[in-house]
Amino acid sequence: MNKNNNASTPVFDYPIFGLGFRPFFILAGLFALLLILLWNAIYKGELSVQNYYAPNIWHAHEMLAGYSVAVIAGFLLTAVKNWTGQATASGDSLAGLCLLWLYGRILPFYAELLPEFLIALTDFAFLPVLAYSVSRPILRSGHNKSLVFIALLALMATANALVHLEMLDVYESTAMLGLNMLLAIIIVMILVVAGRVFPFFTERGLKGVIAIRNPLLDVLSIVSVASVFLLQMAGISGHILAVSAIAALVINLMRIAGWHVRQVWYVPLLWILYIGYGWIILGLGLTVLAAYAKISYSLVLHAFTLGGIGVLTLGMMVRVSLGHTGRVMKVSNVIVIAFVLLNLSAFVRVILPALLPAWYGQFVYISTLAWLAAFALFVFVYAPILLAPRPDGKPD
Repeated sequence: MNKNNNASTPVFDYPIFGLGFRPFFILAGLFALLLILLWNAIYKGELSVQNYYAPNIWHAHEMLAGYSVAVIAGFLLTAVKNWTGQATASGDSLAGLCLLWLYGRILPFYAELLPEFLIALTDFAFLPVLAYSVSRPILRSGHNKSLVFIALLALMATANALVHLEMLDVYESTAMLGLNMLLAIIIVMILVVAGRVFPFFTERGLKGVIAIRNPLLDVLSIVSVASVFLLQMAGISGHILAVSAIAALVINLMRIAGWHVRQVWYVPLLWILYIGYGWIILGLGLTVLAAYAKISYSLVLHAFTLGGIGVLTLGMMVRVSLGHTGRVMKVSNVIVIAFVLLNLSAFVRVILPALLPAWYGQFVYISTLAWLAAFALFVFVYAPILLAPRPDGKPD
């Protein structure tokens, strides 16, 4: 960085602020560790802290509006540049986005000192600001296919507002609706992204392979899953929810079968993504059981969050980080271990409690340790990569 820079030179002119994936993936990895460490201590009664949110609301909100949104921000700010050929936030503007996200995580712990409206506004503002930042290159380029992400970010902001309206005592019983909406929209966004990148990544990772794309199944997969979440939010269960979940499960199996080839299982960068999608499909299957009260809905929720969102976001962060830092598209054995550990965390948290409910507390503890180990390995390996310039000297 030139020390004799003038007023127009960015203050935050460092590699980490070159493109969105760098700071937001580091923040997501670190927050995945801190969030679960704090929640484990609160859950076991070892820690009591004053917070703007109720404890269970805080845990769910920060998993979705904190961790998940950080990964989404890093991905979109990077992918939109690729899709449109237009620059996205970098330097000072990217640093400002990161600070806004950080303030949203920190300020709730100062609820006794700060006005609650300020805490709510700070957290709420991030998604609209991100949507505005991403929309500019999309609109300039006329890449209308990407406008769907602006709509999804706007819906996420609306869902987040519902959480804050209850926290501010404006309305009653809107927080859980907002959290369920956030989960549904994030899963839908994952399905949209999967249709764009899974076939591409499969073809790039396996020479001579052609992934079969089916636009009708792409649409039906999203509509069917959205219908399942809408029925749940409407309080509809029993046969109607079960049939809807079965339909969504079958459609998504058919969709992913068109992209899948046996060679995927020899490439960790690919199988981690397919397994992540598999957790979403499993979540739909578990929804059928929950519709008849055969299992707790908590298991369904963690199949979608810990399994679907957790596994897929870790896989995407690794894939995008390698691709955009000019490195060989191959993961180390350490990261393969992280992939296995995160899937173990989901398996122990979702499957084993359904089979052995009496051991629930022990399974949660083991799952927590596996999650922490997985993200500790990610941060250990990828923080130095994300902080450093590209080894080939090219811009991000």
